[in-house]
Amino acid sequence: MIFNWFKIFIYHLKQNKLFSFLNVLGLSIGIAGVIFAILYWNNENTYDQWNPEKENVYQVLNKIGATGDIWPSSTIPFGVTCKATIPEIESICFFDSWYYEEIIKYQNQKWMGKKIIVADYDFFDAFPFPIVKGAKKDILKEKNSVAISEDEAKKIFKNEDPIGKIVINDNKSYVIKSVYKVMSPSSIEPNYVFGGLLEDGDANNWGNFNYTLMIKVRKGTSEESLLKKMQNVNFVNRTMKDAKANGQTPEEYVKENGEVKVILDPLDKARLYGTKSTAGVNFPEGKGNLQLLYIMVGLSILILILSLVNYINLATASAVKRAKEVGVRKIVGASKTQIIAQFIFETAIIVVLAILFALAIVELSLPYYNNFLRKSLTMNGSEFYLQLIFIFGLVIVLAGIFPAVYISNFETLKVLKGNFSRSKSGIWIRNSMLIFQFGIAAFFIIGALIVNSQVNYMMNKDLGFTGDQVIKIPLKSPDRNKKIQQYLTIKQELLKLSGVQDVSTFAGSFGNSTNSSSGFTYNGVFVQPRNVDMDFGFLDMMKIKIVKGRDLSPKYASDTISNWLINETLAKTLGLKNPINTIISSGWGNEKGNLKFKIVGVVKDFHITGFQNKVPPMVFISIKTLKWNNFDNIYVKVSPNNLTGTLDKLKTYWEKNINQDYPFQYEFVNKGFAKTYQEQVKQKDLFFILNLVVIIIAIFGLFALASFSMERRLKEIAIRKTLGAETDALLKDLSKQYVVFCLIGFVIGIIPAYILLQKWLEDFAFRINVSVIPFSIALISLLALTLIIVLTKAYQVTKIDILKYLKYE
Repeated sequence: MIFNWFKIFIYHLKQNKLFSFLNVLGLSIGIAGVIFAILYWNNENTYDQWNPEKENVYQVLNKIGATGDIWPSSTIPFGVTCKATIPEIESICFFDSWYYEEIIKYQNQKWMGKKIIVADYDFFDAFPFPIVKGAKKDILKEKNSVAISEDEAKKIFKNEDPIGKIVINDNKSYVIKSVYKVMSPSSIEPNYVFGGLLEDGDANNWGNFNYTLMIKVRKGTSEESLLKKMQNVNFVNRTMKDAKANGQTPEEYVKENGEVKVILDPLDKARLYGTKSTAGVNFPEGKGNLQLLYIMVGLSILILILSLVNYINLATASAVKRAKEVGVRKIVGASKTQIIAQFIFETAIIVVLAILFALAIVELSLPYYNNFLRKSLTMNGSEFYLQLIFIFGLVIVLAGIFPAVYISNFETLKVLKGNFSRSKSGIWIRNSMLIFQFGIAAFFIIGALIVNSQVNYMMNKDLGFTGDQVIKIPLKSPDRNKKIQQYLTIKQELLKLSGVQDVSTFAGSFGNSTNSSSGFTYNGVFVQPRNVDMDFGFLDMMKIKIVKGRDLSPKYASDTISNWLINETLAKTLGLKNPINTIISSGWGNEKGNLKFKIVGVVKDFHITGFQNKVPPMVFISIKTLKWNNFDNIYVKVSPNNLTGTLDKLKTYWEKNINQDYPFQYEFVNKGFAKTYQEQVKQKDLFFILNLVVIIIAIFGLFALASFSMERRLKEIAIRKTLGAETDALLKDLSKQYVVFCLIGFVIGIIPAYILLQKWLEDFAFRINVSVIPFSIALISLLALTLIIVLTKAYQVTKIDILKYLKYE
């Protein structure tokens, strides 16, 4: 019987090549989309799952003061005090939440070391990478200790035992204590873990939020109880002490200054589902993009549903041609169950073909998909194969049941007489499916238009600065205490090069914010502004405007001692209508207390972070004002004329005079800032691609139902033509119901489109206003698409041979 069913399937496959191809292609596209989403979902949810301590390790974040900024960093005394006073905490570790690239030297050889982190305390308690060689505990106890990955050990030492060997990093000697195996995927996958992170000056400073803090707790610890105890550490050691120093009660102090609130993110959820930081990247491997993940999964499910609806419409449209076959089979004794089983069997074959095509599509497209996501996804693993089997079963059930039941319900006598009319309920089911297809198509078209408008808005918005011909060059300083003098020397030499128009620096980078922040209170208002220590002329070079007062200048000696600038946001936050000459006590202190600064100018707001964030309050001071400085880059404005020649001169000078160990690297400021909205550009591209897919599938479905409907009306059309009906009147009558379906589907589609896209836009502090234009374009596009397909098919139907359909059967 199975073999007979297979022969019948092959026969109809040959007889209906177009419908069969559309069936397989439509399903394969939908299944391919789901496979892509599954691969992405599996990868994102696999991070840190290798870690046996993942449920007992937490990242500590802090919500600072009244500003509500969330920082993925903590202070040393806070972490140390928590470890000493809270028995549930077994160990702590501090590390920098970004990777370094430094030259690693061993004997007379050197390598560019990548994915370097600097840590302290029990790093390998929080991230217990398997130790291949060397010490398993207290690895970073000495400041000159280093642990290296297995791959790096093989690259540097070949067959030698690396334990006890000395490597040089940043002109410091480190002893290799351990070799570990990097487990992937992980929130942090370092090649080198150097000890000696903590600076002595930060040991008792409760205000320097400079270090990522991880804590490991005992199994079974209540997160709520732990959070209360850690919050109490802050209250006792910060709030109460500061309130007493200011002569206030703790309540008065909190009302005026706000307080630091602790946030705990469990490691197994921190990367993807954890608290979003407003002041930096939480982990070196980056934070998972939960929004893009949900978009990918949601849209892929929609496309699969669309493919299933399309398949059902195509299957029922072609069912008329098999009505007599069903009637004959019933007469010779076939039961309804057997007929249903036969058609589900045929659906299973089509689904197998669709999955094979889908896997081929995924395999061919995977390199582009990986490039799109910046990942290395592969189709393997027992979990993936189980999911593929589940998809196979689900698609067979959803796609096969309705057509099989529909076909099995043909009435024997009617179909043998040539009467294929069906019940109104069946017609309404198919029409409802078509309306549903129109709704999904409307959603995708509107979504693509709005996402495209937001991305174009971000790409064309005035940033408040001009970085067209400004490049950022990393400055690797061998002695940070002499960095300013080194920078000033480099500046003088670079200005001598033809093609170099200006040179300056500041402590930060466009797109990544600034390198420090300090809070202070003025007239009862607490603020946590970003600190911008900069060279004279920096604002002018970047075309950042001064709206009140003046810029900092070397003409005024006080500009390197007690003067600063603030931006418009900070002036507004402090309620300063006339801020010039206002004296403010800063958050920077010395042995005599906090330093006082006079405002000499107000800087026009400009975007230093992405458009998701509001312009932060900022203060601007000279790099010579404070004993410390945080700038890591030199900014060079180059002439557009002979740009290649200028860059070659910079490269030659840099590699000869600055640091021979490091290659010359640069990045145009505008391109660096563009990275802040690259995720949105991805989403725009994603919507564009999926929009094409949805439209193609919608065309399949519309063509199928139009064919089905019109073929059922061939005898009616023949009679009307015999009675003198004009072609134009027939075309109008045949197409008007599809226009109505299109309008109903559009109305259904715009509701979720408006709600979900408004939710998407809420992530942007600077965003477009949703107008009627994308909805109008979507409606016109859908109507045009509908009329083109339906009128083409209708015109074909009106050219039938009248006698063929009027003869007596």
